[in-house]
Amino acid sequence: VERNAAGATYGWGVVFSDRTLTSFREADYRTYVDIVDRFVTWDAIDVRYRDETVRCGGQGFSGIARKALLRLLQQRCSELGVQLRFETEIQDVSSLSDFDLVVAADGVHSVFRSTREGRFRPKVEHGRSRFIWFGVEHPFDSFSFIFRTNDHGTFQAHAYPFDGSMSTFIVETSEATWRRAGL
Repeated sequence: VERNAAGATYGWGVVFSDRTLTSFREADYRTYVDIVDRFVTWDAIDVRYRDETVRCGGQGFSGIARKALLRLLQQRCSELGVQLRFETEIQDVSSLSDFDLVVAADGVHSVFRSTREGRFRPKVEHGRSRFIWFGVEHPFDSFSFIFRTNDHGTFQAHAYPFDGSMSTFIVETSEATWRRAGL
């Protein structure tokens, strides 16, 4: 049961570590192969600060476009006989009592978390950082952390490729810097 339409997603790419891929391979080899056939891979992390870049290799990451991953997972569910229902909002957790498995990923205002607070014991902290999430036509060759300071304050970006021509590029800053920059 999904609140959004079949192809809807937020964000651009998804990154997996080697350890996560091992779990995928062990859980469902067929889906693993379908996913890794579409991956872009890299093994470096770059930290760019001032005029210097420090590269650390050997980390092993893979990325894929979110929409491509959704299509693969939805197709695999269909092949396995899983009935998918889109554009449906769950208001009452008890409406799912007949399901064999419920994976709840319903966001910050989770009906699942709120109805089971005693069991999950969630801790929610509202941060003050500001960020924006871009998809850029630039295939980074590493997981890049970039720090830049100007008259307004410090901005931090992290970026990573998710296919052969696109990367996710997230810029974050403090609320004070954001306001001084007029954003």
